[in-house]
Amino acid sequence: MSQSRAIASLTLDFGLAGVVVEKSQMWILAAMKDYGPAMVHLLWRILGNDDDVCDAYQETFLRIAHLPDLQKPDNVRAYLYRTATNIALSILRGKQIRSRALSHLVRERSMEGRAAVEMELDVQLLCGQLRDAVVRLPEYLSDVIILHDLGELSYPEVAKIIGIRTATVRVYRHRAMTLLASWLRRDNSEDEVCL
Repeated sequence: MSQSRAIASLTLDFGLAGVVVEKSQMWILAAMKDYGPAMVHLLWRILGNDDDVCDAYQETFLRIAHLPDLQKPDNVRAYLYRTATNIALSILRGKQIRSRALSHLVRERSMEGRAAVEMELDVQLLCGQLRDAVVRLPEYLSDVIILHDLGELSYPEVAKIIGIRTATVRVYRHRAMTLLASWLRRDNSEDEVCL
C-alpha cells in the first residue's frame, strides 16, 4: 500500500461514518480530521511501512481517547505529534532489537546467495542506522529532526509545537545533523574494519 493509500484509509469521513459522538469527544474527531493526514505523513517518514504507521496512528488516538476525564490538552496538535513520535520511536526500538537478532542469523547462514542478501540488507541497514541514530539523539534534538525533516514541518511550525524560538530550532537541527553525521560515519567505518 502506498503512503497516499495509507492516508486515505486512515482519514475519517464523518459524513459517511454516521457515528454518534458525545459532545465531550467532538474535539477528538476534529483533531483526527484536522491533523490525521499530517500525522500519517509524519509516521510514514519515521516508520516507513503501512503496518507500523497504522499501529502508531491507532495507538495515538486511543491514548487521546483515554485521557483522564477526556480532558482536552492545551495544544492538541503538539500533544498528538509528541504522542505519535513517542509511539513511533518505541516501535523503532523494538525493530532495532529484532534487527540485531536477524543480523546475527544472516551472518550464520552459508555463503550461498550472500551477495544478493547483503545488497538488500545494505539498504535496510542504512535506513535502520539512520533511524537508530535519531533514536539515540537527546530528546530536544530528535524532536526537531522528526518534526522538521521527517514531518516536513517548517521551522516556525516546529518552534510553535515545541515551544521554543525559530532560531533555536535551526541551531538544534544543526547540532542534530552534526551528531548524526559523525555517528553514521563512525558506525560505517567500524563496519569496514570488521570486514
